[in-house]
Amino acid sequence: QYLPDLLGGTGLLVQFSDSAQPDVELRRAALRGMANLCHSAPGQPYLDESYRSVCFQTFLSVLQSSKPSDVDDISFCMLLQNALKGIQSLLNGGKMKLMQMDQIGALLAVLKKCMFHGLPGLSIEVPTALYPAPLPQYDKTSPVKVEQTEPASSKQPGNRRKKSKGKQKKGEPREEGREDVGDAGRESVLGAELLKLQLGDVQSSLCLDPRARAADVARVPAAKDHLSHWKRISSSESEYSDAEGGIQSKMRSYQANVRQGALACFLSAIKSMEKRILYGYWSAFVPDAPGIGSPQSVSLMTIALKDPSPKTRACALQVLSAILEGSKQFLSVAEDANDHKRAFTPFSVTIASSIRELHRCLLLALVAESSSQTLTQIVKCLANLVLNAPYGRLKPGLLTRVWNQIKPYIRHKDVNVRVSSLTLLGAVISTQAPLPEVLSLLQQPVSSGLSSSASQWRKALSSQGQPAETVADCSPSEQCWLLHLCVSIIVLPIQDSCSDSDTNFPTLSSLYEPCPLRLEALQVLAFLVKGYFSVAQSYFLELGEVACRCMEETDPSIQLHGAKLLEELGTGVLQQYKPNSAIAPEQRVPVSLVVTFWTLMLNGPLPGILQSSPHATLQTSACDALSSILPEAFSSLR
Repeated sequence: QYLPDLLGGTGLLVQFSDSAQPDVELRRAALRGMANLCHSAPGQPYLDESYRSVCFQTFLSVLQSSKPSDVDDISFCMLLQNALKGIQSLLNGGKMKLMQMDQIGALLAVLKKCMFHGLPGLSIEVPTALYPAPLPQYDKTSPVKVEQTEPASSKQPGNRRKKSKGKQKKGEPREEGREDVGDAGRESVLGAELLKLQLGDVQSSLCLDPRARAADVARVPAAKDHLSHWKRISSSESEYSDAEGGIQSKMRSYQANVRQGALACFLSAIKSMEKRILYGYWSAFVPDAPGIGSPQSVSLMTIALKDPSPKTRACALQVLSAILEGSKQFLSVAEDANDHKRAFTPFSVTIASSIRELHRCLLLALVAESSSQTLTQIVKCLANLVLNAPYGRLKPGLLTRVWNQIKPYIRHKDVNVRVSSLTLLGAVISTQAPLPEVLSLLQQPVSSGLSSSASQWRKALSSQGQPAETVADCSPSEQCWLLHLCVSIIVLPIQDSCSDSDTNFPTLSSLYEPCPLRLEALQVLAFLVKGYFSVAQSYFLELGEVACRCMEETDPSIQLHGAKLLEELGTGVLQQYKPNSAIAPEQRVPVSLVVTFWTLMLNGPLPGILQSSPHATLQTSACDALSSILPEAFSSLR
């Protein structure tokens, strides 16, 4: 009943939050009160549309305004934070959907401005509104002629193809440099890795020790010059007195909060609009390779690479991951250019260039990051990119770089980084399988460390009752690195696997790797069997024994994933024996081996799960596994 007095045309909150209000504290309090009214509490009535519109326009005008000369930086940051909180509350309530293009363009423009608020060494100007590019992927009424969309998209503010007004100065960094206060040596490490990635020299055995990586920088003088600008910023800030340093530190903290608030608001905005609308603004937030002589425009990767706050970097990566999620249709038009003499750049080539730049920037962020939480977000973002990029239409090499650079992180001290690294490997082998590039990666020789663990898990499997003569005896050149890794994580106790975890063993459950890691390893094995059965069939009986071991455990989630692995093994054999199968008879799993396999399975835990499991989902998966028995082998089972 008080809302008309608060949010009406002459309401108190509307008056006090106006830019003409001279008392900044009163204005900030009014904005905070308005933001609280927009918060949607369960079971309580929500604001009417008219009030929501008033609040939205009020918050938007605050974010669009410049800092008044009589308002200090910290107070202005607090005004921005309250306005961002208000818009996020409106979006999170679920009642406000972003549909009007002028509304979306104005909001995304202010969010982009606030995303970079106070970012050291960066000053950008954003127009009052962003405008979307037409997308042929989502226009069903017009023919898909992707080359015609580029001129329209080039008019969009922030487009990557816009020429620079001046040449880039020698030694001036591109956006990838990042000042990270308090993280000694980051600039040198980042500079060296930047040079490696720009030259396409991504090594497969990257060292995870920053001190070891920094030691190589001395041999690359250009790396120091490349980031000298950011070092000068850092050193100049250290010249403040203690009092000034305290104020500057406080101001940087408030500025970081504004950037985090803008990114959180952007995340809510993404969930409140259709993807086909969102992707019209792709070039305003996602990096693209710069043209010759042109600097790279700012994007979410600018924050992920350059922001001194690990939390802000993680927020930017969360937003980028949300944009990439479900982007398969949008990215499907991407195609690498074969003819570089065209009068203009086709839209398909622009998207392909953006995909390549995303790979390059994310891999650069991967080797430069020191925060485990942010590192996890980088790997998750890479996984979303891998799942949606059309690698069949792109030149090979991108997945090889991802594969080689993620390998060391499987042994990271943080279990969340290890789980997300396995998720990324699972994305690589499940995307558009089978890909020749991925098949080549799976056939790479196993390292000596994993060869040793392979002999250990073979002994562990044979000690559980599997006949010794059924265990595959592959030479190192025939062994699959990823398969050995996953089986070791699943079946070996921690002291015998390739884990770096320092753990005492007070309980039975702690004998093995953490459950999320083992579940992810099982998921990767299932993807491997499904997409690349020709690689997995050399370990047919061993993988069946792994499934049995999992179904014998007490954890229902481990049992379920074991049953799903068994189903994929059976389905792989069925595919080989289809009448129209292209697999030569001598390359199929022999029927006699299939009989041996299912005899072992039926003498294991599978019948017990079918008869007495209290979990209906697990019983369903067990039935699905049984339905994958090869008919030619079924008659021989007894």
